[in-house]
Amino acid sequence: MNNLRERIRVLMKASDYQPLNKSEFARSLRLKPNERSALRAELLRLENKGLIVRGKKGRFDLKSRAGQNGGASEHQPQRPPKGGGKKGGRKHSSSGPQLVGTIRFQASGNAWFYPDSNDASNEAANIDLQQFSRIFISSNKTSTAMNGDKVRVRIDRIGPPEWANRRRGRAQKAAGMKAPDDEAAGYVDKIIERGMSKIIGTYFKRGQYAHVQPDDAQIPDVNIEPASKGSKDTSPEPKGGQKVAVALTQWDNPNSSPRGKITEVLGWPDTPGVDMLSIVHKHGLRSEFPDAVLKEARNFGDEVTEKDLVDRDDWRDLTVITIDPHDAKDFDDAISVRKLKNGDWQLGVHIADVSHYVKPGTALDKEAVERGNSTYMADRVLPMIPRELSNHLCSLMPHVDRLTQCCLLTLNQQGRVKSAKFTRAVIHSARRYTYEEAQEILMAPEDKIAKLFPDEKPEIAAMLHEAWRLASLLRKRRFENGALDLDMPEVKVVLDDKGKPIGIEKSDYNESHQLIEEFMLIANEAAAKLLKNQRQPTVYRIHEDPDPDRLNDYAELAKLHGYKPGDLTNKKHIQALLDKAKGTIEEPAIKIGLLKSLKRAAYFQDPLGHYGLSKENYCHFTSPIRRYADLIVHRALQRHLGNPPKKIDRTPGGAEMAQIAQHISETERTSAEAENESRRLKMLQYLHMCSVDENPPSFNVVVTEVRHFGLFVEAVDIQTKGLIKLEDLPPLKGGKEWQFEANLMRFTGPYGQMFTVGQQHLCHVSNVDMEQQRVDFKLVDNELKPVEGQANAQPVDTEKNKQRNSRSEKPNKKPSSKRAPSNKKGPSKKKSAKKRRR
Repeated sequence: MNNLRERIRVLMKASDYQPLNKSEFARSLRLKPNERSALRAELLRLENKGLIVRGKKGRFDLKSRAGQNGGASEHQPQRPPKGGGKKGGRKHSSSGPQLVGTIRFQASGNAWFYPDSNDASNEAANIDLQQFSRIFISSNKTSTAMNGDKVRVRIDRIGPPEWANRRRGRAQKAAGMKAPDDEAAGYVDKIIERGMSKIIGTYFKRGQYAHVQPDDAQIPDVNIEPASKGSKDTSPEPKGGQKVAVALTQWDNPNSSPRGKITEVLGWPDTPGVDMLSIVHKHGLRSEFPDAVLKEARNFGDEVTEKDLVDRDDWRDLTVITIDPHDAKDFDDAISVRKLKNGDWQLGVHIADVSHYVKPGTALDKEAVERGNSTYMADRVLPMIPRELSNHLCSLMPHVDRLTQCCLLTLNQQGRVKSAKFTRAVIHSARRYTYEEAQEILMAPEDKIAKLFPDEKPEIAAMLHEAWRLASLLRKRRFENGALDLDMPEVKVVLDDKGKPIGIEKSDYNESHQLIEEFMLIANEAAAKLLKNQRQPTVYRIHEDPDPDRLNDYAELAKLHGYKPGDLTNKKHIQALLDKAKGTIEEPAIKIGLLKSLKRAAYFQDPLGHYGLSKENYCHFTSPIRRYADLIVHRALQRHLGNPPKKIDRTPGGAEMAQIAQHISETERTSAEAENESRRLKMLQYLHMCSVDENPPSFNVVVTEVRHFGLFVEAVDIQTKGLIKLEDLPPLKGGKEWQFEANLMRFTGPYGQMFTVGQQHLCHVSNVDMEQQRVDFKLVDNELKPVEGQANAQPVDTEKNKQRNSRSEKPNKKPSSKRAPSNKKGPSKKKSAKKRRR
């Protein structure tokens, strides 16, 4: 990069230099096509620093010479906007390029801006949207934007901020403070379209004045507009303290309060279901179907007819089974496996043929594309298509005829695909297994199945074992080819019929899950290869390569947990790290840390490959009941089936396909946010019950970060993060205080006691702040004693982690006589604890 900057400087300082645009720069410098994005970024850096200016037709000149030439005056910085951020008054540069896209907020109040790759106006910015796929927006530069809004952002920085070039300790790196070299930052210049159709909050009224306090703490109180005299206002009349939905009518200035109108009264906060309903409205999700959509769905009836079977392969005598979660209602996929005489396998992946019922341009289709996908919240499902189809006519229930699109694969004894065929069929599922039921059979010896499971049909149980032999081979090959093992157990809060948490349910990701996963992956890949080879427009599932700088930050986190990560730009080193962490208490932290360093998977109109799965061609084919992307793939496959329908469904062209891909990527992100928020809320409700229980449960926690105010920990069994406050650490003898050593991320005592990253402890929940969504933990044993011969005090030493602990033990070192510097200006630790921010 420095060499490129020097070449630009030499070129522009030449006596015969004439202002050049970016393309002319690239030709003059003889840059290769893959070097042009670096050129654009470097020119923008120099422009932001005021060293060069952009003149007419995008040509650049040195600032010292531009004033003499008079060609760049129209591009000199304009007056910065007033009140550009929520905290008001901060001035921004207005000379940077502008982009249009979507803004997504973090819990800190900062946000990420995702440029719209399909917006024609973004091309004028000459920004590489592959490299700068997201732009950082500081909390004081977000104006009046809310989560999910379509906004216009002006970029005011390319590359890391100045502080990122200063020397940092390991603690800062582990906290994720390092900015990658290709990071850009900017500010919100204009709100184009609101993404949140409604604001959810609590209604308050005093006299004639009313306001709503939003559940989202980043949004200020909303003043409710009073009804004008003589108007026929039909707004509902809430009571003080009730949850309501508010539509914004005015909010243009971040320094003024927004105004709005109540559209719906949700009810009292403690009424069962209101908490989930609030999340549904907050994210703009659709809970009910329009009458026209329901009418279309009901017109199909509830049975497959003879007319539906025309030209379909009849596989009703084939042994086909489904394996799904115990509480599933919509069954997208079924499988059949047969061992051939030559030793090869024939695998059938049977997928619900939703495209037979949902046709392009119908009310059903328009509603499905708007929703983009089903949303699975903690206590309910918001389906993409009505339940008459999703839970009944399309669902591959046992002992009934169902229509499918089938991927029929022949695989050799090494697990390589010899042939792939797609066809329309009708099946009659012989058995519906839950994952738990399938796992019991897989774990039983084949010669004892008849005795252990007398009610099972022998041929079905035998097929399950044959299926696992194939799936385990596919899984082994996939990881040998570079796929990453990021599977984790699922933790679910169990609810009663009123939505109240009553316990925790943990589902291990075992052989029965892996079997289905491998078959779905190979079918998805086969569909993508066929459509790519046929040059058929469709939607692909992509996962781009990660930024090396973010992987380097992740490596620092791994080191703090006692690992030697190696070069994480090499996927073999990443998988080696995951293998080392497998079965340890910090395994979730290692996997979640990696997920945060990777880019987000999305839908795209071109097959750019999938980094995590290590596949060049990949799409979603196996879940058309709950994903619109799969429905598009099914329609795209129709003309390439062995028995295509007489009338082929229309599929979108290039530009329209790109817009749909971006839209369903956004709906997927919105659903994921709502799902996570609903599960988080139920987990907090459960932990609050634990905190007031006379005999509270204890949780194994691992220390993930050490700050001056306490220990950030993660309760691995319930995948929940929290804090052990400094004042809740065990008291030291003689009135001594714990010393915070920031550079080593640890607290130390006078006799070798230590709290540091990677330690494990047994804790109770001491407090839950529902409003701030924070959990405080407290050690079960409040008397910390140094482990003999070891400075690291680790009160909990479960059998599961003894191997790791013995591996990580280090010779005892004498405690340092140096004391960490204290903040003399600050109040005492006990008095200031409540004032400190996490």
